[in-house]
Amino acid sequence: MVPRLFPCFGVSSRRMAHHKRHATADEAAATEEQRMGGAVLVELFSSQGCTTSPEGEVLISRLGRGDFELDVPVIVLAHHVDYWDYVGWKDPFGSSQGTVRQKAYVEALRLDTMFTPQAVVQGRAQCVGTDQEGLLSAITSAPRFPAPTFQAKFQRPSPDTLQVSLAGALKSKVDGHGVNIMVALYESGLVTDVSKGENKGRVLTNDFVVRKLEKLCSVKDVSAKKTVSGTVSFPLWEGFNSSKCGIAVFVQNSGYQIFGSQNFSLPHNV
Repeated sequence: MVPRLFPCFGVSSRRMAHHKRHATADEAAATEEQRMGGAVLVELFSSQGCTTSPEGEVLISRLGRGDFELDVPVIVLAHHVDYWDYVGWKDPFGSSQGTVRQKAYVEALRLDTMFTPQAVVQGRAQCVGTDQEGLLSAITSAPRFPAPTFQAKFQRPSPDTLQVSLAGALKSKVDGHGVNIMVALYESGLVTDVSKGENKGRVLTNDFVVRKLEKLCSVKDVSAKKTVSGTVSFPLWEGFNSSKCGIAVFVQNSGYQIFGSQNFSLPHNV
């Protein structure tokens, strides 16, 4: 087999399992209000071409369903990467966008390599995506920030396009370094019969799969109460079903740290 440039966990990146990033000065200075704020964003990087990713997908689905007794609300997103496609199975949900985002976290968290499945919490901590204890610990210890108060309007300007308009306050002050407001369209309840590759013969289920991630806008030097607004458009896929989809909005700085997030279900008639 061709040597793997991006090994699944368990091949050559086991040393990554217990890597933890030291808290920054900004995190140490977080106010009590921030720590008792809104939801924690959990991102899974996964691939149907990786033998260990299905276990991570089960864990992330359970987390998103609320199976664990956590006092911390969570918002879950699953990014499918495309760098395992060469093994023999092309992940139908894999994208270069997911791969690029994971690469950004590798740099931001000063990791040695990329691997799947990987879970990233609030953009500040990471663990192997199958490590339930490590993931729950990272969630409960993550800094929390007030949830934005966006109001969302959904429109279908064409049969194959979803337009999302958002307006509201970030609820956290933004300094001169600025932040990006990101919007993810995700889908749950996906079932795939895998006929090739390392998961050949398995029927895989995937939830909270990011179909597209877009930037709503960039802001800097704004108060916590100032209204921020913007519109994004998402191309839709064949078989799109709004009842299986949702929108996650999150505030992210240039270091990919998350400073607040919000979740929306799509209207059934959109």
